[in-house]
Amino acid sequence: MGRTAGPSRGRGELVNGLSKGIRKVEIALRWDPSPSGEPSTDLDLVAAPYPASDPHGDPAYVVHFDSRSPDGTITLNRDSKDGKGFGYDEVMTLELDRLDARYGRVVVGVVVQQHRAPRTFSGVSSPGLRIREGYTVLAEDDFGGVPGATAATVAEFVRDGSGAWAFRPGVQGFEGDPAAFARTMGAARRP
Repeated sequence: MGRTAGPSRGRGELVNGLSKGIRKVEIALRWDPSPSGEPSTDLDLVAAPYPASDPHGDPAYVVHFDSRSPDGTITLNRDSKDGKGFGYDEVMTLELDRLDARYGRVVVGVVVQQHRAPRTFSGVSSPGLRIREGYTVLAEDDFGGVPGATAATVAEFVRDGSGAWAFRPGVQGFEGDPAAFARTMGAARRP
């Protein structure tokens, strides 16, 4: 079982909109390829919605590489196994305004895949995260605050009593098996 590695010192601001809240969000992840001769670096975006009746319990489902939400509201649009290419290597879209009312919370994380050699964020070359709604950047981070982590939660979206979604930024590191992270990423976040 893993443990949290602490919060990141990356940029981020509390954003909750003026009236309708957050509606459709893009989470983008980038990193540079591993140097020649070294095992490739593979980061993966992961998202999980939680029932409004148990927002810190088990996720209703988990969206990751090779999957999408049953209703199509959470989609991985771009997936990279090595960080090669220009711009952002992985992109996930969350259509919160279309997400069924039975869900009250969505948590998004990033996992450093453990292929041939153990790797943490400190072993990833030039990682970057951007969360935006339309053209408005809600948060950016470089994982500099969680260098020893093998995974991290990067965003939390919570539905309020009126049905509007609020964004809670912050990178929270996790040390341990990535499979354990997928099961525990929805635990209550530390302030």
